[in-house]
Amino acid sequence: ILSLTEQRLIPPAAKITLQTPPVMSKAAPFYEFHRQHKKSAVDAVTFPNAKEAIHGTYSSSKGNIAPLPPSSSMVSARKSKPIWMYPAQPLESELQIPSQTQDPCFDCDIAVHYGTIDQKAPGFLAFKQHYCLLWGSIVFFLEHTEKLLKDYAVPLATINSKKLAEVASDSELNENPTKSDILSVIKNQSTVEKILNRPGQRYKGQGGTEMAATKIQATWRCYRARKAYVHFRQQQWASGVIASSWLLRNRVACVKKTLKESRQRHLENFYIRAKHLAANWNRIRTSRRTIIHIPSLGYSQCIREHIPDLALQQNVQMGRLCDILDANVDVIYICPLRLSEELLQYYNKLLGLQTAVRSGNPEDMGDLQDRFKILTPEAINSFPKHHMCLATQLKYSPKTIKRIKNLIQSRDAYIIGGVPHKDDLAVADMLNVPILGSVPEVAHLCSTKSGSKRIFASAGVPTPPGGSDIYSNEQMISVLSQLIVDNIEVRRWLFKVNDESGGNGTAYCDIILHLKCYQWVQKERQRYSPEMWRKQWAHEPALVKISQELPGLLAQHVQPVNEKRFPTWKKFLQTFLSQGGVIEAFPLSENVTNLTVDMLIEPTGKIKIVSSGDQLHADGPLRSSGTTIPQCSVDPAVLNSFCLKIGETCRSKGVLGYFSVDFVTFVHPQTMEQQVWATDLDLCYSDQLALTQLMLYVTDGNLDCCSSRLEVSLGSKKMKSQQIQHEETKSPSPITSWCAVASSQLRHASLSLIHYNALLQMCKAHGVGFDLQEKQGTVFILYEDQKRYRLGMITIGEDLQGALMTFARNLFIIHQEISAPNMQGETNFKMAIQDIEAILGITAENKLKLEEEQPSKADALKE
Repeated sequence: ILSLTEQRLIPPAAKITLQTPPVMSKAAPFYEFHRQHKKSAVDAVTFPNAKEAIHGTYSSSKGNIAPLPPSSSMVSARKSKPIWMYPAQPLESELQIPSQTQDPCFDCDIAVHYGTIDQKAPGFLAFKQHYCLLWGSIVFFLEHTEKLLKDYAVPLATINSKKLAEVASDSELNENPTKSDILSVIKNQSTVEKILNRPGQRYKGQGGTEMAATKIQATWRCYRARKAYVHFRQQQWASGVIASSWLLRNRVACVKKTLKESRQRHLENFYIRAKHLAANWNRIRTSRRTIIHIPSLGYSQCIREHIPDLALQQNVQMGRLCDILDANVDVIYICPLRLSEELLQYYNKLLGLQTAVRSGNPEDMGDLQDRFKILTPEAINSFPKHHMCLATQLKYSPKTIKRIKNLIQSRDAYIIGGVPHKDDLAVADMLNVPILGSVPEVAHLCSTKSGSKRIFASAGVPTPPGGSDIYSNEQMISVLSQLIVDNIEVRRWLFKVNDESGGNGTAYCDIILHLKCYQWVQKERQRYSPEMWRKQWAHEPALVKISQELPGLLAQHVQPVNEKRFPTWKKFLQTFLSQGGVIEAFPLSENVTNLTVDMLIEPTGKIKIVSSGDQLHADGPLRSSGTTIPQCSVDPAVLNSFCLKIGETCRSKGVLGYFSVDFVTFVHPQTMEQQVWATDLDLCYSDQLALTQLMLYVTDGNLDCCSSRLEVSLGSKKMKSQQIQHEETKSPSPITSWCAVASSQLRHASLSLIHYNALLQMCKAHGVGFDLQEKQGTVFILYEDQKRYRLGMITIGEDLQGALMTFARNLFIIHQEISAPNMQGETNFKMAIQDIEAILGITAENKLKLEEEQPSKADALKE
């Protein structure tokens, strides 16, 4: 078995179990011979010293064997080749030879000098004889070891013979040993490994010159190939970019061409249908017709992105439904929100009051659901973060378009939109109906702050001192400096961004209060007469000083109206200069009244004034949040004259449909005469007009804008009671001039905590409601039932003072009922009440009255 194992016929790791044989063998005795056995030369080899076993003299019974040449002599023999010159002493000193054991064949080491083994050394011969059965594997392993050490010119390596035998026995004959296998049998492995890992060492051994040349050639060829490949990939990438860019450009050009052709077709069809509408307007406006209301805010994308709750803001004109007051009109209202059944039922009841309002009997309520339809485009949920206007959402809602087509089939119909947008024309083309409105490009051009200034200048109406079309910082400083010099008495100056609306793009600055050179400019002005001061040379020094001081002054003291949108002057200035804007003077008086007039240019060219009202300011003096209808701050004749001039100018510019004009009036402190300035122009259907429509619906009244009177005829029961009084006093029939206070911008964070049914019941318990017989009281406009933090309200009374007090009382009641003591949230109820009290001029009386009746509530209101 031992012989079979040594011949590798049985693997060394095999487990052999020997069973007891049936016949036991017995050792045969050997007799001692008296003659002495003669030992061979190999058996007589001894290793008195491990170092001598490799480098020294080997002795036997017959004599000495020639010693191996020392390593120093071998190194000196190779001094003719400088590439192999390495000191051998450090390597020899690191060589660790194990101590002599009982079996020298297993513990002897083999020295390899520069990749050469002395195969005639006695130790090597003894090692060969001992491992004769494995010698083929050992020789194969040693050949690769010698080659590796020669290739790297290793001066000295010591091989552990026992480890060599183990590794060689475990390796396959046809499998070349790896570098790690070779290093594993070397005793001075760390030293040899350092030499092998030394950079450039391979080129110092055998064939080093050829290897170096081969490496240089391979590196150069790799460099050239890599460079050529990189150049090829760059060209390939460039060609791909050019090709893809060209294809993309062609596709974009094709899409642009298609869109341009489509929009041009929409525009041509718009003009064709507008001509047809103008030719048949007199017939259409008196016959059965359908009005499609699309309250879309078609501002530019950058403006729509900054409108909070865009869908809700587009739904504040629910009063458009009241066009069904005309018996020949059916209304299709496109709603940007999906209304609940509760809200739909509320508007069904509200619009069903028409018969009851006329008769004065609440039991005469009718069902007018077949006269109006509220449709919501299905695309409102498909583009939740794209800030699309309502017209665009309707364009991408084929089901809603199809339903509208079915509703207006074989009937006269036209569209009344909001802020015009290109998709309004697309929707009109899909429905094949005309639009009672202007072309979007014309509306945008005339609705900007600079565009409105040009319209007012062409109309010849008075405007505040100012400058328009400002697009650079230098131009702004120059224009403002000149305005200050020419109007030194103006205290506050306004900055308005062209495309913004509702006061969002407005900022103001009280320049006189912060201008350090103001006193010096005043003295300079007093030195000259007014005629001389207007000359350039007279006020040139003042212009220079003001221009130098303005940039720092504006950066510190300008106050944007919408601080959420523009927290700093720098951000406001960036928008102001990018979109362009105007600078205009604020009125000289502290008591200023803003008013809005709504007008209509019919398709036939007829100009009508359809509504007018004085503005309320619950969100600051420069933002309108409500109105009192009709206006009573300006002589109607003067106001109508200005409005007709503006209307004629707009008509000459191609404006059609509804638009509104903002004015400001005040008493000049020096002349004590009333001044009226035109300040803004919006070519769209306004919130005030929608509130006016609802007011006229619930009162069945008539708004005479020529005389600024709201004429309301009382109900039949009220008329009978008053006829007796009129017969006694012999007075005319009871047609009175009433007033209304309306707002669509009321906000209160606590409204979201209460449902609309509970809110209406609470108001009813406090006597807040509408009297059908008296045709006065309060009407609420509800927008949506998800967030529920905004609502609209109209109060109608016999005079302005009564309507204002009712409006303020309603706000006070709602605020007290829904607010917690430590309420945290946004509301404009308090500022609305303060503005109303300022209008009435009875602030002190209201506070005293509230403190006497409800002290705790008055204290909460002050907080």
